[in-house]
Amino acid sequence: MRLTIAAVGRLKSGPERDLVDDYLKRASATGRALALGPAEILEIDERKFRGRSAQSARLIESMPAGAVAVALDERGKALNSPDFAKLIARERDSGVPQMVFLIGGADGHDNKLRAAVRHTLSFGPMVWPHMLARVMLAEQLYRAVSILAGGPYHRG
Repeated sequence: MRLTIAAVGRLKSGPERDLVDDYLKRASATGRALALGPAEILEIDERKFRGRSAQSARLIESMPAGAVAVALDERGKALNSPDFAKLIARERDSGVPQMVFLIGGADGHDNKLRAAVRHTLSFGPMVWPHMLARVMLAEQLYRAVSILAGGPYHRG
């Protein structure tokens, strides 16, 4: 099952981009034996899609047929890392070809997108800058794959 982060905005070269790339590379390598991956990022240019509704519509349109959508939203459910890994494994085991994790623009997701997704997750009640949300999500994807592989990365 492919793992995709679809995010509004572009990460420029720098430490955040390096971290996202590193964690997704690790998730892809570790997940290969588990039928998880590749892990990748899809960026939506916010200059072409202005406003929450246009950005949310573009995120929905970017999803391939059969993919399961997961919105990152402050109103979502907060999971611990093992439960996040279980969620990914359940979707993979049910035959889902791809999970797409949606990170909205500065104004978040609109109600139409929230209604269209299967899961809504949160990194807690705080609001995080989009570049850090990407890093945190990429790290959690790697951590989830590592948990499922029985690796030593997660010491929870």
